Amino acid sequence: MFKPVNRYIHINVANEKPTERSSGIVLPDDYAPAKNSHLTTTVVAWSPDVRFAEQLTENCEIIVDRSMVEEITTPKGKFNVILDNYVIGIV
Repeated sequence: MFKPVNRYIHINVANEKPTERSSGIVLPDDYAPAKNSHLTTTVVAWSPDVRFAEQLTENCEIIVDRSMVEEITTPKGKFNVILDNYVIGIV
């Protein structure tokens, strides 16, 4: 079990499916279309000192700045976290 502290929120980020390209245009193998700068995620847990902790519930959805999501790998698994500063809104 992962328990966030220091204003961090533990989130689930849905896996995005790669888009199929069936056009006749040849693109480099490493080409990827631009992604939206924001992402909707699901809340798993949060630190008690998150500034809006009273508004969060388990499995609620929040919109975050995609570039600020941190993936932490430990022997117990991978965890995605975001600092409360980078939460844009609660859905």
